[in-house]
Amino acid sequence: MRLLPALLVLAAAWPWARAGSHWCYQNQVKPSNYTCLGPDQWGDSCQNNRQSPINIVTAKTLLDPNLGPFSFSGYDKKQKWAVQNNGHSVMVLLGDEASIAGGGLTARYRAKQLHLHWSKVMDRGSEHSFDGDRFAMEIHMVHEKEKGTSRNTNKNQDPKDEIAVLAFMVEAGSENVNFQPLVQALSDIPSPNMNTTLKDNISLFDLLPKKEKLRHYFRYLGSLTTPGCDEKVVWTVFREPIQLHKDQILAFSQKLYYDNEKKLQMTDNVRPLQPRGKRQVFRSQAPGRLLPLPLPTLLTLALTCLTAGFLR
Repeated sequence: MRLLPALLVLAAAWPWARAGSHWCYQNQVKPSNYTCLGPDQWGDSCQNNRQSPINIVTAKTLLDPNLGPFSFSGYDKKQKWAVQNNGHSVMVLLGDEASIAGGGLTARYRAKQLHLHWSKVMDRGSEHSFDGDRFAMEIHMVHEKEKGTSRNTNKNQDPKDEIAVLAFMVEAGSENVNFQPLVQALSDIPSPNMNTTLKDNISLFDLLPKKEKLRHYFRYLGSLTTPGCDEKVVWTVFREPIQLHKDQILAFSQKLYYDNEKKLQMTDNVRPLQPRGKRQVFRSQAPGRLLPLPLPTLLTLALTCLTAGFLR
């Protein structure tokens, strides 16, 4: 009699397991003998018209004065985060310890996890791009809307912003000691479904650009970049890149694998760019400066005005 409940559990779990393991990135299709579905064959909402990632054409972005600074809670708390290889990326589990508000968001959002996308090539690893330029990596910090915190009282509104993702570009540069605990943890999780814990305490702020740089960002409505590509994401893509040493970036491709047999290195885990369509991309208000122009420029303008006055 014990067999029937067990079979029922397996039957209920099978569609989820199949959906979770059947999709793959383009570089996995041929090695899998075409048994997994590449990005052009992803199902669910992945073929809809409000998808992510996109190319952000900076000259076509629209200034939104409501896109002010964020309020970060718990981002300064240092912890030894749990880390896993989920078969598609490396994921850091944030355990509801941090949250964000402000930044033009309509509610408070609770941090759930962060994961990364990357390549061995230093200009091919980000999912989003700026004016056609891509970066070595992209970090996604995924947050879910807290119930009861929304300022929107229209219950019938389409939930386009149930998830808030903060996206950060990564470029090759100087060594980033704050990222080293995560880089070192990669050796402990080479294969899918392996888990470990960071050996050192780090905070989320340790991984991000300086706080004053977090005022510069782009905003648009889109989707998750993995199946089922649900169109319920409010994206915040920050302009200031994070710097890692090239060796730190390459460690992700060298130490992680898509498969348990360690035959296919985990790299180029990037969804192709999606059409922006009629969506508007907004940009935040850049913080003001005490002197909007350098002193030599101001002096030149002043002399020009004086000269023009004398010539009248």
